[in-house]
Amino acid sequence: MKKAGIYIHIPFCAVKCMYCDFYSIADQNDQIPSFIEALIKEIKISKMLPEDRIFDTVFIGGGTPSLIEAKFLERIISALDKKFDLSNVNEFTIEANPGEAPKERLKDFLSLGINRLSIGVQSLHPHLLSFLTRIHDATQVFTTFENARSVGFQNISCDLIYSIPGQTWSMWEKDLRKIISLQPNHISAYTLTVEKGTSLFELVRNRKVQMPIDDETGKWFLDTHKILEESGYPGYEISNFGSLDMQCKHNLHYWRIDPYMAFGPSAHGFDGQRRWNNTRSLNNYFQKIKSNEKPISTTENLSDLDLVNEALGFGLRMKEGFNISLIPNQHLKIFDKKYKKIKKEYPKLIYDREKRIFLTIKGMLLSDQIIPELLFE
Repeated sequence: MKKAGIYIHIPFCAVKCMYCDFYSIADQNDQIPSFIEALIKEIKISKMLPEDRIFDTVFIGGGTPSLIEAKFLERIISALDKKFDLSNVNEFTIEANPGEAPKERLKDFLSLGINRLSIGVQSLHPHLLSFLTRIHDATQVFTTFENARSVGFQNISCDLIYSIPGQTWSMWEKDLRKIISLQPNHISAYTLTVEKGTSLFELVRNRKVQMPIDDETGKWFLDTHKILEESGYPGYEISNFGSLDMQCKHNLHYWRIDPYMAFGPSAHGFDGQRRWNNTRSLNNYFQKIKSNEKPISTTENLSDLDLVNEALGFGLRMKEGFNISLIPNQHLKIFDKKYKKIKKEYPKLIYDREKRIFLTIKGMLLSDQIIPELLFE
């Protein structure tokens, strides 16, 4: 039986962050009740995955899902439970922003069976939070974390961002060590990336903001991995850190090319052979659901080689690497030739063991150059 996940996208935010390219909308919280009705209907009319799938993770992301009242989440979970067998779910995550997840609401979330909280910390420095258009402060980070622990959350992840313009290494290291001192169960540490369509992209393009140079970001990447490893948070993916029993099982579904259902505007799903994504517009989402249509905007059927390429691309971003046995026999010679060329081109950055291929931590730094050279055309 193949394990699978369920993703729910809640697009509402208090403020749209300048670097975020996820679909989110600000100042439209009055639409939440209508959205909940549409989402429940989408769940009801959705097509089931094949019966040999066991759902073991649910992830509610956004947007800012912690803005949603527990009574609405209860209805969503009830709709999921009627449609799918949730009896095997052992990781149920919701994302929360500091200052936007009141203690009572966190307690209600836990009572609904949500057992993992992902807190969007990003930074603890006021001017960096201001640059990122985050509306919380460091005090709210600690309060939200302490509240989550006090109501009973035993699995908390903290998201952090580094390589922010104006950020020094000492500022970043201080943030990192403060978060480590809270003893979260998992840490995600992402470099700030410039995504097309964001306000940050426009600022960089118009030369109003200059991003840190690659060499500096590369050094920070290696030092960040070292600090987290030494502090009991081994890196298991380029930007994710945690012990084996605290790795994010839901994200592992994505990276291992497992199937997952997806609901809400802009949500992406995968049934094992076909990928689809929902419309990236709340109004269009409403219209399609009202017409009893699935809110899908595009679909893509993946060939066997497409699936191998995805497994290769994601596998080399993870500590567990890529399983060579996934490559069809008739393509092994081509791959072997590519692999030997890469090993020569990037000595000591890529290696193999027991029919698996791995990138070293330094190799992961150059993953965007190495991985495309290994993919099948």
